[in-house]
Amino acid sequence: MSAAGHPKVYLAGFDVFREDAVERGEYLKRLCRAQGVEGLYPFDNEVPEGLAAAERAAQICQLNLAMIRAADAVLANLDPFRGFEPDSGTAFEVGAAVALGKPVWAYFQPRGSMRQWLSGDEAGRDAEGYFIEDFGLPRNLMLACSWAGCSASVEEGVAALRRYLDGVSGA
Repeated sequence: MSAAGHPKVYLAGFDVFREDAVERGEYLKRLCRAQGVEGLYPFDNEVPEGLAAAERAAQICQLNLAMIRAADAVLANLDPFRGFEPDSGTAFEVGAAVALGKPVWAYFQPRGSMRQWLSGDEAGRDAEGYFIEDFGLPRNLMLACSWAGCSASVEEGVAALRRYLDGVSGA
């Protein structure tokens, strides 16, 4: 926990690719503060100028992983990004958090199970012939079976994650 005793929450998601990414990060951190949580947004990291692209990418990766290690939990935007699935970087961050024993709270617009909202034939295969997961889950089972909970919006998610953390800590 932070010096003020507030849980630290890493804010994972493709929000960093938005045109208004900095403003979005400030909004997310305000939502966290309103719930007594310290939001850690990837843009809070300071990446040195003048690095080659590959070095810059590696630095960003290491800094984000350090933030996840320092966090008490992760709040992850798992809305579809550039297709039907969540952002691959966010999925990686969720996996890293789970591997570190950190609780993850997801948020995304619900549309039912993957089988309900992904186009497929009667046999449950997509346009390329791959089976669509049919476990009644809204996301891939590796995500859905590892999160502590999920909400329909970030606003609901921050509040629900705080309640969850309070329950886990016995507060």
